[in-house]
Amino acid sequence: MNLDPSLQLILVVGLAAIAIAAVVFVFFSPKFAGPTARLKNLEAGRSGAAAQAQAGTSKQNRRKQVQEALKQVADREARSDKRLTLRALINQSGLDLSIEKFWVISAVTGAITTGITYLLGLPLYLSILCGFVGVFGLPRWFLGFVRSRRLEKFLTDLPDAIDVMVRGLRSGLPLSDAMKIIAQESGPPVGPEFLEVVEGQRAGLTIEQGLERMIDRVPLQEVNFLSIVMNIQSKTGGNLTETLSNLSKVLRDRRKMKAKIKTASQEAKSSAAIIGSLPFFIMGILTFLSPDYLTPLFYTLPGNIMLIGCGVWMVLGILVMWKMINFEV
Repeated sequence: MNLDPSLQLILVVGLAAIAIAAVVFVFFSPKFAGPTARLKNLEAGRSGAAAQAQAGTSKQNRRKQVQEALKQVADREARSDKRLTLRALINQSGLDLSIEKFWVISAVTGAITTGITYLLGLPLYLSILCGFVGVFGLPRWFLGFVRSRRLEKFLTDLPDAIDVMVRGLRSGLPLSDAMKIIAQESGPPVGPEFLEVVEGQRAGLTIEQGLERMIDRVPLQEVNFLSIVMNIQSKTGGNLTETLSNLSKVLRDRRKMKAKIKTASQEAKSSAAIIGSLPFFIMGILTFLSPDYLTPLFYTLPGNIMLIGCGVWMVLGILVMWKMINFEV
């Protein structure tokens, strides 16, 4: 269809005006907006900048709190590396025993050990040496054995206790009530330890302070993890249920890893046990076949010196093998 040239000119000019208006609207609309629109745009920009600044500040605060928590962990580990005091050893073993009663039991053990070894025919100085071991060695070894067994039992039951706490929080219970359930339903040592935390709340302590006191009685990294989670969560907030659930999974994974390491090192441990027991086995056979063959080792001074030297070297060898086949996770 042929249009009149004047109409064509008007149409071209109109389309060009529309295009120019569209370009102006796209690039310069904020300038032509009214005061209210410009105010809204400024407020939106300021709120966005404030949100970004607040998010950055929140991240910095959280990072700072995590660094402080990790520094506290390092300080606790540095303190735990020091030699355990007798009071701390008794507390961590879970025995209701005073220091005075412990030394009385140690003295009685030493006297019994000295008397038995002397009646068996050992020289007096060797009997006194055995009595010294009975006073300062056997009771502490027994405390260490009870302590290790208690810590292992606590480590086994802790993930289940955290799961109970998670289920309680998901059902709407406060954290303190969830800990009360653990204290009432769990057996020792987990139940009594959480009961100490609950009783500490009644005395005015926070949950974080109660968990820090628990670390002194149960010096495990897993308890340290729980204390860090609670400490950071109380300062920064967040989903405590999800955090505790993840912690329970991590603790179970650590336990599986320890079991794998124990299985992998079992062959070396068996070899060490065989090598360590072989001298005693041979001595028992020789004593049975020829009772007088080893008599000079026990009733002459050179024989006693040889026995003491062999015992020292055996202990050193066992300690070296023990260090080689034990790993920290």
